[in-house]
Formats: sequence, C-alpha cells, structure tokens
Amino acid sequence: MQRPPLEDFALKETNPRLGGGKVTGDKLTSTYDLVEQMQYLYVRVVKAKDLPGKDVTGSLDPYVEIRLGNYRGVTRHFEKRSNPEWNQVFAFSKDRIQASVLEVTVKDKDVVKDDFVGRVLFDLNEIPKRVPPDSPLAPQWYRLEDRRNEKVKGELMLAVWMGTQADEAFPEAWHSDAAAVSGSDSLSNIRSKVYLSPKLWYLRVNVIEAQDLIPSDKGRFPEVYVKAILGNQALRTRVSMSKSINPMWNEDLMFVAAEPFEDPLILSVEDRVAPNKDEVLGMCGIPLQYVDRRLDHKPVGSRWYNLEKHVIVEGEKRKEVKFASKIHMRICLEGGYHVLDESTHYSSDLRPTAKVLWKSSIGILELGILNAHGLQPMKSKDGRASTDAYCVAKYGQKWVRTRTIIDSFAPKWNEQYTWEVYDPCTVVTVGVFDNGHLHSGDKSGRDSRIGKVRIRLSTLETDRVYTHSYPLLVLHNSGVKKMGEIHLAVRFTCSSLVNMMNMYTQPLLPKMHYIHPLTITQLDNLRHQASQIVSLRLSRAEPPLRKEVVEYMLDVSSHMWSMRRSKANFFRIMGVLGGVIAIGKWFDQICHWRNPITTVLIHILFIILVLYPELILPTIFLYLFLIGVWYYRWRPRHPPHMDTRLSCADTAHPDELDEEFDTFPTSRPADIVRMRYDRLRSIAGRIQTVVGDLATQGERLQSLLSWRDPRATALFVLFCLVAAIVLYVTPFQVVALITGFYVLRHPRFRHKLPSVPLNFFRRLPARTDCML
Repeated sequence: MQRPPLEDFALKETNPRLGGGKVTGDKLTSTYDLVEQMQYLYVRVVKAKDLPGKDVTGSLDPYVEIRLGNYRGVTRHFEKRSNPEWNQVFAFSKDRIQASVLEVTVKDKDVVKDDFVGRVLFDLNEIPKRVPPDSPLAPQWYRLEDRRNEKVKGELMLAVWMGTQADEAFPEAWHSDAAAVSGSDSLSNIRSKVYLSPKLWYLRVNVIEAQDLIPSDKGRFPEVYVKAILGNQALRTRVSMSKSINPMWNEDLMFVAAEPFEDPLILSVEDRVAPNKDEVLGMCGIPLQYVDRRLDHKPVGSRWYNLEKHVIVEGEKRKEVKFASKIHMRICLEGGYHVLDESTHYSSDLRPTAKVLWKSSIGILELGILNAHGLQPMKSKDGRASTDAYCVAKYGQKWVRTRTIIDSFAPKWNEQYTWEVYDPCTVVTVGVFDNGHLHSGDKSGRDSRIGKVRIRLSTLETDRVYTHSYPLLVLHNSGVKKMGEIHLAVRFTCSSLVNMMNMYTQPLLPKMHYIHPLTITQLDNLRHQASQIVSLRLSRAEPPLRKEVVEYMLDVSSHMWSMRRSKANFFRIMGVLGGVIAIGKWFDQICHWRNPITTVLIHILFIILVLYPELILPTIFLYLFLIGVWYYRWRPRHPPHMDTRLSCADTAHPDELDEEFDTFPTSRPADIVRMRYDRLRSIAGRIQTVVGDLATQGERLQSLLSWRDPRATALFVLFCLVAAIVLYVTPFQVVALITGFYVLRHPRFRHKLPSVPLNFFRRLPARTDCML
C-alpha cells in the first residue's frame, strides 16, 4: 500500500465565518456562534378546513404536497376527513433552492391517481425572515386556488419563513436532502438527537455466611459456594473453607447496575457434589429498589435472607415457612464510586454516582460540529459509491448525534452543543459514522466507523475559540488510512478560575476509590460490564444509538493485545527516559572534559553548592522556573490530535495489523497462529531475560548483608565500619568535595577498566544458581 505523505495527517487551523460573521477577538455572542449559519426555507403545514369531497361518495383522503423546484415533501394522509390537522414542518436548504416559487398543494389520496384539490403559491422573494429569539411566526389561513389561480372551496393554515438551523423547528423538520429516505423508522434514524447514559451504580454483595443448609447427601462434608447473577453478570465465591452446613465466606462480589433497575439480584447456594456436578441448596431473589445506598465507607447493616428451592423475589406473595435455610449478607449500592465505562486515560467524567457528592461545575464546553470534507465512499448505492455521514459526540453522561447528511462526501452539519464541565482533565470524543439504516429493509446493517477525534480540555486555553480541521484516521488491516477531515469549533469557558485551579490539587477519582480501592482485575471486569450496559441501553433508545457506535466511542477493545501498540508504548517509555539519558551523556562529557570551560564552570558551581548547601534546592527550582518560562514561547497553540508516528501505525507490518484485527478467540488458520505464537515466544524470551537481569541486580544488593558469600559480606561490613568512622571525624563538606573532584577528574587520571566498587558488585552472588 502506498503511504500518503505525513502532512496529509496534520491538523489544520481554519478561519470559518462563525455565527454568520467573522470572529471578533476571542469571543462570540450571537446564538449558534460556533457554527456557520445555514439558511433554510421553513414550511409549517398546520391544518385545513372545508375541503371539498372528491370521491363518488363525497369523502376525501387529504394530504399536502410541498414542491420547490425538484424537491418534494409530503405530509401523512387522513382517510375521509375534510378538516385534517397535520402540524408538520418541512425545511429546504437555501443552498440547493433552484426555483423562485413555492407550491403548496392539497391532494386527495386515490388508488389510481391522486386528485388535485387546491394549491397556494408563494414568491420566494416575499417570504419573511425570522431569527431566534424572535417569537415563532404565527400561521395564517390561505384560501386554496385552482390551476388557473382562481379561488376554490377550502382553506389551508400555513406558516412560511426563512430561518437558520437555530430555529426551534429545525430538529423535527423533514429535510429536503432526506427525500431519498423511505419509511418512518428510517426518517427518525437521520434526525439529530441527544441521549443520556444510564445512571450506573456499583453493587457490592458481601456474602458473610449461611446457616442450616440441607444437602441431599448428609454423609459427606458439603463443598459450598454462592453464585450471584445480575442480568448477564454472574460471579461466584470461593468454596467455603468450613465444610459444614453452616459455611462462612466473608467475600465481596461487585456488579454494575443501571437505573431504572430491571433485573433482581439472584443468589443461589450450591454444593459441589462432583467435579462437574453442582447441587442447588437454596435460592433467593432481591430487587435492587430495596437495597441500601451508601455514600461513604461506613458499612451498612447486614440481613438474613431465606433460601427457597425456587426464586421468590421480595415483594411477591409467599407462603409462611416455619423453617428455612438462611444466608447472611450485606448488600449495598455504592454511591461514592465513579463507575468507569471508559478508559481512565481519556475519561470524560470522573464524578461519583451519587448526585449529592457532586461538586459545582467549573465551566462550560461548547462544541460546534461544522462540516467534513474528503470523506471516503463507505458503500455502494444503485451502482455508485456514497456516504451518509453523521457525527456522535460524547462528554460526561450526555451523548449527541447530529442529523445524517444523505449521499455527500462533504457534509455540512453546523450543529452546536453544550456541556457542563466538572473537571478540566477530561476528554471530549467526536466520532464520524456512515448510516447503514436509511431504508426500511436495512435491519441487519451496521453503522461503519469513519474516524474519531479526542480533545483534552486541559490542553485548551479558556475563552478561546479553536477552529481546526482534524484528520479522520482509521486503522485497517491493510494499514492506516485517512478517511477525510472533520471541521470543529471548540470553546472551553471557565466560570470560576479558583475552583478550576483547586481541581488540580484534588484526587482524580472520588475518595472511595482510595479508601476502599478495587483491584485492577475487578476494575477491568466492571468496566467491561458497564460499557455493555451503556451500549445495550442506548441501542434501545428511539432512534437507537447502535452498539457498534457506542463501543467505538468507548474504546471497548483498547485492552486487547496489539504488537503495534506494544511497540508504541515501548518507544513512549524510551521517549520519557530520553531526557534522563541525555543528562547522563552530558554529565559524561563533563567528566571527560570534552568542553574544558564548561567543566571548570561546573567545578565552580559544585564548590559553591557544597560550601552553601542551603542553595541547592532554591537553585534547582529556579532552574526549573527559568526552563518553564523559556519554553512558554514555544507552547502548543493547537489541540493534540491522533499521531500516526507515535502510534507506530505508519510502520506497522501487515501481519501485525492482521493479528490486531483478529477475533478473540482467534479465527485464523493453525499455521498462522503457530507462527504468531512463536513470534510472541521470541519477544517474551527477550523480556524474560531483561526481567531476570533486573532481578539479579536486586538480589546482589540483598546479598551484601545476607552472608550468602561470607567473604564479600565480611569485606562490605568492614568497609561500612571504616566509612562510618571516617565520615564521623571528617566534615561532610570535605567528603563531598573529595567525592565530587574524584568523579570530575581529568581523563589522564582515568583508566578504561571498571572501577573497584563495580567489580565487587558484579562478583556478588544472585539466586540464578537456584533456578531450574
């Protein structure tokens, strides 16, 4: 594959006409001020009255047809009604208008041919303009005319005006560019929509003990464990160590629950009677509506629950039982945690679940989704390539979806959205997708990903409008590909500078994550469950935000093994250590007197710091301050964006990419899997060697005093005694000066053999001799 030039993947600053005019300074004040104004002709068809009958029976099945040049919009029709009410809005883009007359016609729905009832004509030059916050234009009655422009029986209530996308009627209007879409479900799939993630809770089930269990075989010691099920989540405790009919566990099971609570918590106590055979000793169902909620680390009260042979959810009718096995548990919904449904590296929300624990917002994020250009064809329609693009933006619990622009490689959305910001160290994600559900028959279609952009709020200056064109980069198994560019305008407005600065001193996550931390394995499992719940709930909305869209926005598969990502992380580590390595090389040059003047100056500085040690820390911090001020001139002026070089996407081998896109478990042939396994073993062997070398060095340090090598330990202990006496009688400044001059000595006083301490250290024993 031919690799495009790297500048193709670059971020480009733009200068659009936002809000219908140019940016004045850094602030804009008009409505929809982060997008370009788009002019629309709006037609609101309200109702009709006194329509004449057309059939033999004198009845009428009326509907309204709005025609503007080649564009035609139609209302729904009513059967046998002469005074119908539609209350539908139609929007025609001014950029695509190629006519001077708007024709609104009332017709009678018929089997063979629809009959003409009457019409109203409007000259486009005489249509009034409306700009919010002006009040909506009041609809008026218009007398119908025939084709000869003579008055006929019947009146039609209409409102016709020129407006922008800021109009209240815009979201629900029928758009002229959607004329090719069929079916009411498909029409709802192309409209803009705001979604809210379900409110997620961690559910903690502390299984303490059970009493009076009745196993079927009373002659053996029962091996009892507890299995808990919530929706599609299933967890189990370990087998109780007390093999009796009164087992104890005291074990926590963690689940993710979403409001409104639909599934009860089902618990079953089971006895492992054989390796692959378990016997249920009792069950109970607990609806989450009645579970205690806690906001801090104080434990909630524990309760005993009766175990039944069949699940009876609390609240249902049950017969009185004089004796029953019981289970003792402490169950609570944790409001003090933040339920992670996305990676912490680019999380958009860090607040705890319980709203009473939220702190006040620190600002507002405004996002203008202007347009895209250069989009790649995503599917074939009627023998030609096409793309039906829409955008999804996620920040916090609020998801927004723009309308779908039909059959365009350069769609213009010009939609603006706003979020409250509670933490500046969060990320807003904008994804672009191709709509695969435009026709009623597209039930099994998928919305294909075109690309996404992440913007970290802490990298933005406050009150500044950022207008940039971001490359949409997607990694395919054939390599990285630019799918187009998306044009965004972003502004982060700070309402309280003091509160925002204070956020930098606060823990990243709510305090319960530190008081009662969850294990890494628990967090990974809970994150997976949370993302599944969010995608399931949003896919049930109307119109649905589909599962593949939500999972792509949440980076559900980011934890999967990837050779490319592993290389990228290795090079990132080397980049971080590069500064330390550079300082080491510079110090080595100082020690070897490569630049004598610099070495002499370092000697002088060293003498001053030894004689006046109180200057050491002020000197370090002053140096860091001067470096920071010096770098201010070259501070980044643009938001960060996807970097193909940092991601090693431009140099990845095709087989590595094929492995990255492989399913889990694998679906590749056995010989390819064997080759990849051998490659992984080779890499793991090198890692194993490095880890072993690090362990060896640590064990040599431990063996200094362990007497594993009695002669080496004796030498070291004697050296420590002598060093203690010498350092006690010698002033510290003298010791520091002698050590410093020895390290900085001239090359003629150096020799190439390793030093005595290094020779001694390398001869110390390690535990490698004990390894098999």
